[in-house]
Amino acid sequence: MNLHGKTIVVTGVSSGIGAEVARLARFEGAQVIGVDRNDASISMAGFVKADLSTVAGIDAAVAQLPAQIDALCNIAGVPGTADGELVARVNYLGLRHLSEQVLPRIPRGGSIVNVASILGAEWPLRLDVHKALAAVQGFDAGAKWLEKNPVPQETCYQYFKEALIVWNTVQSQEWFLKTGVRMNCVAPGPVFTPILGDFVTMLGADRVQADAHRMARPAFPDEVAAVIAWLCSDGARWVSGVNIPVDGGLASTYL
Repeated sequence: MNLHGKTIVVTGVSSGIGAEVARLARFEGAQVIGVDRNDASISMAGFVKADLSTVAGIDAAVAQLPAQIDALCNIAGVPGTADGELVARVNYLGLRHLSEQVLPRIPRGGSIVNVASILGAEWPLRLDVHKALAAVQGFDAGAKWLEKNPVPQETCYQYFKEALIVWNTVQSQEWFLKTGVRMNCVAPGPVFTPILGDFVTMLGADRVQADAHRMARPAFPDEVAAVIAWLCSDGARWVSGVNIPVDGGLASTYL
């Protein structure tokens, strides 16, 4: 993997997977610009402190980014224990708006990588509704659509990871054909990050215990970061529109 000379923007850079992507990208020669609501704990070429839950916050962050960006890694997110509206705004609507605003700055051959989740694997069960939301243009219009089609708090995290996978799939080819920019998802299983405990709380002890035999252990953040960084590289230049599970085989056990 060679990222030498590339400028890569990483959201959620202050901890977990985002921090590991930043470290690996720097090691591979990239100039990394971090974006997070919390202060970063590693040195980078630049850092933007931002609230990615609002249009104003996202637009203010974009105004501070370089004129040319080779890759955008959408890693920032909130767990399902957060308020459902915040989950929608950060994990889906905000991610989508940020990608749309940064896209014109990415040259042909560039990359956008979105972090979904194994919990989005049931997207085929709600394909029509997720495609309907994907077709709604704009952050505010999307928020209004969700007001008319509310998502229960207990399933909001799963719902918006499903919606992200579907949006990534349906939007990626249009962007690739028009601009030459690739867009892909990675779908981690459980990962040793600061919000792992939130997932245990969200899913409940019974679900966690029932799934424990399906995997050797949760992933370490660097194991997910390696796939994200590869998707930013020229080695993945003909990979677009896919969702790659990075879960130690966990998803395969459901078959």
